[in-house]
Amino acid sequence: MSTPPPKAEEEVEEAMDGTEVEEEQGGAPAVTTGQITPSLDEDESLKEKWAVVHIYSSYNNTIVHITDLTGAETISFSSGGRHVKADRFEASPYAAMRSASAASDVAKGKGITAVHIKVRAVGGTGPRTPGPGAQAAIRAIARSGFRIGRIEDATPIPHDTTRKKGGRRGRRA
Repeated sequence: MSTPPPKAEEEVEEAMDGTEVEEEQGGAPAVTTGQITPSLDEDESLKEKWAVVHIYSSYNNTIVHITDLTGAETISFSSGGRHVKADRFEASPYAAMRSASAASDVAKGKGITAVHIKVRAVGGTGPRTPGPGAQAAIRAIARSGFRIGRIEDATPIPHDTTRKKGGRRGRRA
């Protein structure tokens, strides 16, 4: 019975520093330096795929719209009215949470791993504070496992606005 040849010192060092060891035809090990490059499929899986989540939150509804970075292509879309039966519950935090998780499930299925969030209120002559569903929608997106880049306010604020409805003496009941 023959015993296996002892390992060369280079092979032991190879395990420590990541260099490859190949044996030449003469039996002596030849050390090649360099790292193993991943294939194209592995390289693309290492990259993050970014998207933008547009959350429009008013006192009547909450809309969650996920697009690509340019905003031109819709990845997924959901609103509070799709998940509750009564109109008065469309803007509730529950409906916003359900719509955000539904939209994020579709986006995850399409390979999105990281998002930027833009929150928008009514703005203009309307209220400039987001409705009750905005915070619940942001929380649901964070819980769904996305990496969040930045959260910003995208409420349109006029520099000089059109006249508010109601006339000079306001709304009379």
